[in-house]
Amino acid sequence: MDDRHDLELLIQSQVPLISIETREERRALELLGRIQTSLGLPLFTWSITEGMQRVMGQFSFENGLEDPGRFLEHIKDSSEGGIFALLDFHPYLAEPRHVRLLKDIALQQHRARRVVVLISHAITVPDELHAFHADFHLALPSRKEREKIVREEARRWKKENAGRKVKANNAALDGLIDNLGGLTTAEVRRLARKAICDDGAILDNDIPRIVEAKYRLLNRDSLLHYEFATERFADVAGFSRLKAWLAQRAEVFRSGDDVLDVPRGILLLGVQGCGKSLAARAVAGSWQVPLLQLDFGSLYNKFHGETERNLREVLKTAEAMAPCVLWIDEIEKGIAAADSDGGTSRRLQATLLTWMAERHQAVFMVATANDISRLPPELVRKGRFDEIFFVDLPDADTRRAIFDIHLRRREQPVALFDLDALAAATADFSGSEIEQLVVAALYSARGRGGRLDQALLLKEAAATRPLAVTMAEPIARLRQWAEGRTVPAN
Repeated sequence: MDDRHDLELLIQSQVPLISIETREERRALELLGRIQTSLGLPLFTWSITEGMQRVMGQFSFENGLEDPGRFLEHIKDSSEGGIFALLDFHPYLAEPRHVRLLKDIALQQHRARRVVVLISHAITVPDELHAFHADFHLALPSRKEREKIVREEARRWKKENAGRKVKANNAALDGLIDNLGGLTTAEVRRLARKAICDDGAILDNDIPRIVEAKYRLLNRDSLLHYEFATERFADVAGFSRLKAWLAQRAEVFRSGDDVLDVPRGILLLGVQGCGKSLAARAVAGSWQVPLLQLDFGSLYNKFHGETERNLREVLKTAEAMAPCVLWIDEIEKGIAAADSDGGTSRRLQATLLTWMAERHQAVFMVATANDISRLPPELVRKGRFDEIFFVDLPDADTRRAIFDIHLRRREQPVALFDLDALAAATADFSGSEIEQLVVAALYSARGRGGRLDQALLLKEAAATRPLAVTMAEPIARLRQWAEGRTVPAN
């Protein structure tokens, strides 16, 4: 995208009100400065601290008018044309008089060639002004431009360090350039400098630090939880079909393909405590990409429209972090239709479904759910997810592997235990219930001053009433629904 060409075309089309939502104020002003020269229009800036200034080349001339209302009146009453850049004007758009003045300016477009450009990090344009308004988005740097910035920073470091060259290998350099995608020009330069200046090298171990720093830049409102060191599938018992399915798609997801579509996502439906959340982490771990976790509860805002805006911002952040896995846990709690929320859940549904259908970035969505009856049909139909996997209670081999994992994790001598007998004694147990069984038995062993043994584990198993017993009817209904509609994860 050519920012200058597109913005100049927008101004020439006589759109009276343009908003540029960006944190790169200086870049936006430099762009307007170049455009004013080619169009022969004067450029004025306004801020609450500096008032109105006329910009001429690299100089500006003070004209006062710090009050926003007086400044808008000045534009309205003036017969002079020009480009008026209003910096951080967004708080004053809540004032009805200011909105009316902007509308008056727009309606008088025929009298003089005037364009008002709102520049701020966040802009909500009042409904009254939509007919006169257009959004403009500064393009993010392309991969070629990001590479140029990284090489510029490498040359700068070399100059500042007596001609020493920056050490780098091709794989690490490519990884750094790829992972700087989705950032502004200033942010790319800042993180490239961070990667180089730390040790004068671009190495593989720089990538996790840069990805985490990128996440912090993008997730300013803390609506997403970030994990880079995710679980490996070696630490997840069972899920044989899911593992095979993911292994077939790993290379296409990481590198793309001219024929095959990039994998889009899966829905993990199943019994509570059977490893859906662990599997979501393991997807990111097996593909070696960051994991972003979304808690729908953090999105909700009492103000109309803000919840949907929060979701759009989260999805925008996920796209900028691509390639990544976006994990939405217990998705039914966030988008299940409710009559008491003023339609918010339905609007969230619509926003999410539209994004799922239209996104092009490598964001693999993993949604987990316990209650299929609360999910809208539009979400579970074929095409929204690449596949729906059903996570059932673990079979005997998987229960044996779960005991092995949790005993080793707690430094217990596995050879001293009969894992087959333990698996047989826990026929209706979920993975999390087996883990808690091991923990409880360890506490019992410590309480009596001895070591954990087979008898203590069997005693805890006999004393436990698993969820499959206490919630037998709902689980039976879930299994009945999944039969023939989903793919077994194991």
